[in-house]
This record gives sequence, C-alpha cells and structure tokens, in this order.
Amino acid sequence: MTDRLPHTLRSDALDNRERILDAARALFSADGLDVPMREVARRAGVGPATLYRHFPTKQALVADASADQLQACRAIVDEGCADPDPWRGLCMVIEKICELHALDRGFTEAFLSAYPGVTDVAAGREYTVQEVAELARRAKEAGRLRSDFVLDDLILVLMANKGIHAASAATQVKASRRFSGLVIQAFEACPRHAPLPPAARLASAPPQGLSR
Repeated sequence: MTDRLPHTLRSDALDNRERILDAARALFSADGLDVPMREVARRAGVGPATLYRHFPTKQALVADASADQLQACRAIVDEGCADPDPWRGLCMVIEKICELHALDRGFTEAFLSAYPGVTDVAAGREYTVQEVAELARRAKEAGRLRSDFVLDDLILVLMANKGIHAASAATQVKASRRFSGLVIQAFEACPRHAPLPPAARLASAPPQGLSR
C-alpha cells in the first residue's frame, strides 16, 4: 500500500495539471487573458491552492497553455520559408497564422505582447518576426511583394484579425480567411485580384443598399 502511494499522488497531480491546462486553454481562447485564475480553477474542478502549486504565476500558466500554438506557429513559418517561391510562402504564412490567431484570442494577446512576462511567447514572436523578415526580403527581390512593405504591417494585420468576432469558430475562421485574402491583395506588388475566399456572415443583416 505504501509502495503504491507516491505513484498514485504523481498520477493525481498529472491529472490535475492537465485539467488546469485544458480549462485555461478553453477560457483564454474564448475570453482572452483577463480571465481570473480563480475562474480557471473553478472550470478545472480544483482548488486555488492546487492551481498555484502547479502554476505559481499567471505568466507560467499562459506560457504552458500557449505551448501548442507556439509550436504550430513555428511550423507554419518554417513551412513558408522552405517554399522555393517566397511570395507563395509568405501568402501561406499570412493565411495560416491569421487562422491560428482567429481561433485563440488569448494566444493573440500573448503574441502581441499584451500580457508581459511570458518569455516563451516573446521568444516565439521574435523567431517569427526574424523568419518572416527574411521571407519578405526574398519576396520583394522576386518583385511580388510591394516595396514599401514593413514588418509592422504584419503586426497590424494580426491586430485587425483579432477584432473579428463571429458566432462560431467556423464562421470566425471563414471571416479570417477572407480578411487574409484582402490583405494579400493589398501587399502584392502588382495585384492580380484573384477571387477572394467566401464571405462570412458577421451581421444579422447587410447595410441598406448592399447585397449579401
């Protein structure tokens, strides 16, 4: 009995940690990083003491809750940079990163440095900026990206993308895809005005005089 007790405690502790992370991911994704720690504990079904034993600070919780998104973000950037066509790679990065951020409000806030002290996210942001800067340089040299593009433009895109609000995750993604399509046409040196992704219905009715 006593030989098995430490293993049982370790198993319980791991279960509690995973429940806390699952709750934090869900709450941060939907409501952003202002969600109180006590609400995370309540959603996870644990007491505040258990929460703080695993995550002494909110920064630690945000860092661990964002780990999967950071890995996905890095994979997107690496895929885009590996494309022999830098413009195609940059377009893919814009589309997929906008979609990733559209599904997780908390990650966007952390990535845009709205929540200080999360060093892992800050490092991921720095990596993304450096790699996209090189990709943009190559796209300019190829004559596909407008010459006055600057990296702050990409930050503006993410800030605007964060403002998209829809009734469902599917509609949120659909709206983000259309938004990134508009952005890509604005960034292209000689826009070809390719068809945009389908529009998402974000309002109950269109403004008077406009068709659906």
